[in-house]
Amino acid sequence: MAEKLVIIPTYNEKENIEKIIRKVFSLEGEFHVLIIEDNSPDGTAGIVKRLMKEFPGKLFIEERKGKLGLGTAYIHGFRWALERDYQYIFEMDADFSHNPDDLLRLYDACKNGADVAIGSRYVGGVVNVVNWPMGRVLMSYFASKYVRVITGLRVADSTAGFVCYTRKVLETIWFDKIKFVGYAFQIEMKLTATKLGFKVVEVPIVFTDRKEGTSKMSSGIFKEAIIGVIKLRFKNIKPKPEK
Repeated sequence: MAEKLVIIPTYNEKENIEKIIRKVFSLEGEFHVLIIEDNSPDGTAGIVKRLMKEFPGKLFIEERKGKLGLGTAYIHGFRWALERDYQYIFEMDADFSHNPDDLLRLYDACKNGADVAIGSRYVGGVVNVVNWPMGRVLMSYFASKYVRVITGLRVADSTAGFVCYTRKVLETIWFDKIKFVGYAFQIEMKLTATKLGFKVVEVPIVFTDRKEGTSKMSSGIFKEAIIGVIKLRFKNIKPKPEK
């Protein structure tokens, strides 16, 4: 069985899903892919199921009843991965904003001592974003600055959604205590890993805004992040109780 699993949440990604799956499977080393599909009306699930016949034992789908939030999608995927023997579990978007080639760099970072490797748009003070309006770039960049000031989290790109977690990190995090579902979910996971003593590193990437499909960004997601960060400042973070 492969040791690496890429979790990709989807909602209305018919333009991208086949291309992203094929690209991941073309990479060096064996990656498996788990699609967390939130009942897309555009037929995304059907495309994945067709491809599963071509990639048996490598491509999997978990279907949910509707849009339940990015955070719950990833936690669903994390639990699924931990029930199996995966050692490196990745988060990645379906829309090619994250370059699948960079999965290898995140994997190498974890193989060489990191517990969590973040594909970072802002590490070293450099902004590596393509095709975003300047207003959105500034909002995202200063959101991470805001997180650092409020929580003390020493991560330049705290809202990044391109991440590799080692198995031991996900085995330690108490998922029932992860409360946020949008951008704040990404912040909460990184803060939790850091507070639990894991080594978190940032790997510089170039983030390219989607060319096909529709962005899932909303004002509500940003609002959750702003308010959620204040709540995280006072959160008592503990590891998952041993059975």
